Amino acid sequence: MARVNLLQPNELEGKAKEAYEDLASRNKITNMKHVLLQDYGTYLAFMGWYDSWESLVNIVGIKAATVYAHSVSTTNGCLLCSLFFISDLRQIGLDPENLVLEENEQILAELGKQIVKDPTAVSDELFDSLRKFYNDQQIVAIVGFAAQMQATNNFNSVLRV
Repeated sequence: MARVNLLQPNELEGKAKEAYEDLASRNKITNMKHVLLQDYGTYLAFMGWYDSWESLVNIVGIKAATVYAHSVSTTNGCLLCSLFFISDLRQIGLDPENLVLEENEQILAELGKQIVKDPTAVSDELFDSLRKFYNDQQIVAIVGFAAQMQATNNFNSVLRV
């Protein structure tokens, strides 16, 4: 059960109400978005996740992006997000319990773990491996996504969304 109440659509005002109506018209209402709409500025900040996700997918592909997001969410202990990405892995034909990963996907999965465990201790060896596949601009997007994913994980976990 969430730690905060979900406002009813008629309780929302201004831009939050407009955003809710837009999401509802596209069948995109989730509990997280419903909670976020209680503060429109927070909602906007978290909607940046979708831009980060799109950049990540364009750089690494859908499989690697999903593996990476799953690694971040699982290591961070976010049940909601972990289950979401397990479902996504299955939707693309993968068995989350028996993943067969390419080298770049293994590197991304390990990066996700290291970022969550201690972002100041991401190993130089791992970063050198990352550079075999990605340039600086791409690495910024990859690491930026992990930061967005952690924020999402933390929001959902703290508020028990």
